[in-house]
Amino acid sequence: MQTKRLFLAVAITLLAGACAAKPEFNPPKGTALPPPESADSALSYARIGETVAVGGPRVTPLAVLEDSRCPMNARCVWAGQVRLSVRVETGAGTRDMEITTGKPLPVADGTLELVEVQPDRVAGGDSGGQIAPQDYRFGFSFAGGL
Repeated sequence: MQTKRLFLAVAITLLAGACAAKPEFNPPKGTALPPPESADSALSYARIGETVAVGGPRVTPLAVLEDSRCPMNARCVWAGQVRLSVRVETGAGTRDMEITTGKPLPVADGTLELVEVQPDRVAGGDSGGQIAPQDYRFGFSFAGGL
């Protein structure tokens, strides 16, 4: 009987500790943190017209050519894709290229990938599901290099 009470007391203590809230992390002002939209801190983010270093290459998104992603509040047969015109600067020079989500692009001695596009599309609403070019945010990764 006492063993059962002891076991119950230990179990309740462990459960109460597991349910305790995590302490809040408040970094000092001016501290650079990864973007809140993504847990992947290996990505480099840029908006249309902004240049960002992605590993070795520097990438500037120029224009959204296609955004056929399935809206987040819809059910689709195909997830869709985003096609983006970008300017890529490497040690060998500068080239305007087209990159598509999910399709790594050979660049220099590695591959550049458009991994994330924000914000998500939403069907309906005042905008009719369209996103203004200045509201887009693109997450790039580069694999390879020396």
